[in-house]
Amino acid sequence: RRQQHSYLRISLTEKCNLRCQYCMPEEGVKLTPRGQLLSTSELLTLARLFVREGVDKIRLTGGEPLIRPDVLDIITELRKLEGLKTIAVTTNGINLARLSPKLKDAGLDLINVSLDSLVPAKFEFIVRRKGFHKVMEGIDKAIELGYNPVKINCVVMRGLNEDELLDFVALTEEKPVEVRFIEYMPFDGNKWNFKKMVSYQEMLDRIRQRWPNLETLQAAQADTAKMFKVPGFSGQVGFITSMSDHFCGSCNRLRITADGNLKVCLFGNSEVSLRDVLRSGASEDELLQIIGAAVGRKKKQHAGMFSISQMKNRPMVLIGGGPSALRSSTLRTPGAFCTLLMNAKSTAAQHNVRFYHSKDSSFAPSKSTSCQTGEPAAAAAAQLTHTDAQGRAAMVDVGGKAATARTASACATVLLGPAAFRLLRENQLAKGDAMAVAQLAGIMASKQTAALIPLCHPLPLDHAAVALRLDEPRRAVVVTATCRTTGRTGVEMEALTAAAVAALTVYDMCKAVSHDIVITDVKLLSKTGGKRDFHRDLSQTD
Repeated sequence: RRQQHSYLRISLTEKCNLRCQYCMPEEGVKLTPRGQLLSTSELLTLARLFVREGVDKIRLTGGEPLIRPDVLDIITELRKLEGLKTIAVTTNGINLARLSPKLKDAGLDLINVSLDSLVPAKFEFIVRRKGFHKVMEGIDKAIELGYNPVKINCVVMRGLNEDELLDFVALTEEKPVEVRFIEYMPFDGNKWNFKKMVSYQEMLDRIRQRWPNLETLQAAQADTAKMFKVPGFSGQVGFITSMSDHFCGSCNRLRITADGNLKVCLFGNSEVSLRDVLRSGASEDELLQIIGAAVGRKKKQHAGMFSISQMKNRPMVLIGGGPSALRSSTLRTPGAFCTLLMNAKSTAAQHNVRFYHSKDSSFAPSKSTSCQTGEPAAAAAAQLTHTDAQGRAAMVDVGGKAATARTASACATVLLGPAAFRLLRENQLAKGDAMAVAQLAGIMASKQTAALIPLCHPLPLDHAAVALRLDEPRRAVVVTATCRTTGRTGVEMEALTAAAVAALTVYDMCKAVSHDIVITDVKLLSKTGGKRDFHRDLSQTD
C-alpha cells in the first residue's frame, strides 16, 4: 500500500540571521539569485495544489523563515485553505518573542525551535552570533501564548553537547516543551563522522540512569519521534532515530525548496523543479502528473548512514528545513576541541604540563589572611587526604560535611613567542578564533573534572567562567578560571582543570605556527567556603 503523503515542508528562504557552523559547508553556500526563488504567489499556488490532493499539514522552514518579510501574510493565506488542519514553523527562535503574538493571530498552530545547547557560551560558539537569551525568551513567550507543546529540536553530537542530555530533559519538568533529540546525520559539506553520532539507545540509557521510571508514550503512525515522559514532568522528550533506526516506511513528508524543487526524501539527491513547470505555463493536471511521478519513485528507505554520507546532496541550509529538519551538524571545530576532554591526560603528557599545587603553598586560617609561602608551621601540619592508613589512594568521604557555597580561582600562562602571539592577537590563526575556543574548552573541562581526575568528587557547578588576557610584553596569554558550587567539597580542581585545558587549547590552536610554546604557572589563586580558605599572595608571584 502506498503511503499517503499528508505533510509538506516549504522552505521560505535560504537566508538566515545566524551562521551556524553545523548548517553550512566550511566554505559557505552560494545563495540562489532572487529571481530563481519561488515568488509568494507561486508558493501559495503549490500549497493550494498539495492541500487539494490530501496534504493537511504544512511546515514553513528555511534558512530562517521568520526573517522573510511576508511570512505573516503567507500564514494568513494558508489559513484560508480548506482541508489544511495544521500550519507549523521551524525557527532558530531569534525573532520568536517579537513575532509570536502576530504569528498566533495569523493562524500558526505549532512551533519548533532549534536549540543545541543550554550553555550561552557554547550556543554563541556554535551559531557565531549572540542570541541565546532571545531564543529562551521566545520559547517562554510561545508557552505564554498557549503553544503546547513548544518543540525544541536538539542535534546531539559527541564531544560537543551530549553532556547536556540531562539538562535538556530537566527543562521539561516545569515547561510544557517537547525536547526532540536528533541523531547527527550526514549532509553535503558537514564532513559527517560516525564517531560523532550518539545513538538513540545510548541517549536513552544515559537518561534512564537518572530517571529509571521514564515512561514510553504511544506515538502516532507517521510520527518520526519515539516519545517518552518523566512522570510528573510538564513536558516530554522524543528521539528522532534517522540513522540507527530509520522510519522510512511511515514517512509521510514531502519538501519544496526555496528555489521550487520538490524533494521526496530528505536524503535523496533527486529533485524536480516545480518552479520551472509553473513558469512554463503547464496546467494543474500536468503539474500533478509530474509530482505523482516523483512521489512514485520514492524509495522504501534511505541508503543507510554510511552510504548517504558518501552521496552528493544539498547542504542542509539549502534543502528547506533549516538545521532542525532532521538536522545534520559537523562543527568546524578548530583544533582538538571535540576530543580535548577525552584525551586530556595524554595531551598533558605530550606537552609536558604538570598539574599540581605548589608544595610551598599553605592554607590561610581565614578569608582575610593572605597565603604566605614556606611557613614551617603549615608544612608541619600538612597531611595528604587522598590516602588511607596504609598509604593507598582513597577517595575522601565528604558525607558528613555541610553543604556550603564554595568558590575557587586558578590561572595558567601560555608563552607563545612573537609569531604565534601576533597571529592570535590579530585573530589570523588558520584554525580559527583561539581565544573563543579556549574559553569554551575550559568551561567544558571544568564540568568533566571528576571524569579526568580519579579521586575528585562529581560536583554540580553553579557557575564556571574562563577569561583570557593578552600579555603583550611577555607575548603570552594569561588564563583565569573561576568556578562556584554549593556542596560538601571545594572546586579548586575544577578551576585548575579549566585553566589548564584552556591553556592546552591555546597550545593546540597555535602549534602549527610554532612548537616552542611553554605552558607555565598553572596554579590556584584562591578558594573560599570550605574548612580552610586560601588566597595566594600575588605580590610574591608573577
